[in-house]
Amino acid sequence: MSAPEVFPLAQVPLTAHAFSADRQQVAVSLNSNDAQIFTRSGSDWNLTETLSEHDKLVTSIDWAPNTNRIVTASQDRNAYVWQQAQDPNTGRLIWKPSLVLLRINRAATYVRWSPLEDKFAVASGARAIAICSFDPENDWWVSKLLKKPIRSTVLSIDWHPNNVLLAAG
Repeated sequence: MSAPEVFPLAQVPLTAHAFSADRQQVAVSLNSNDAQIFTRSGSDWNLTETLSEHDKLVTSIDWAPNTNRIVTASQDRNAYVWQQAQDPNTGRLIWKPSLVLLRINRAATYVRWSPLEDKFAVASGARAIAICSFDPENDWWVSKLLKKPIRSTVLSIDWHPNNVLLAAG
């Protein structure tokens, strides 16, 4: 195992982070409502993109390694799925947001893609977990809530490798 590397990205707290599959990019929330993408060049990390759609603090970020999609969750009770698409004006790749209405009444606390990257789960302070999947017929993300046995804020979640079971804590 190699020794850990330390890179100072900012002088403010990191509230969330996620690495790309090749570990050459990292998406971070610098205690704000934006997610910023830093790209590694040599031994430095340079800011290359800013993902700005949330109204309140970004609380969690996850980067899907196979589909290269980013999902962000926030205290504004929404999530965004970010996909790279070509800008028709400049021809360069940009991150295009897609709003996911979570139907929760408290802040989102944690988000994770499923192993097959066809859905994601969002934990919340609303004593609920939103399971979100894409509906190609309507071209949007659909959210279904798991509520019944949960008695407090859900702070962490993780998927079982079978893409069906979900652990929450």
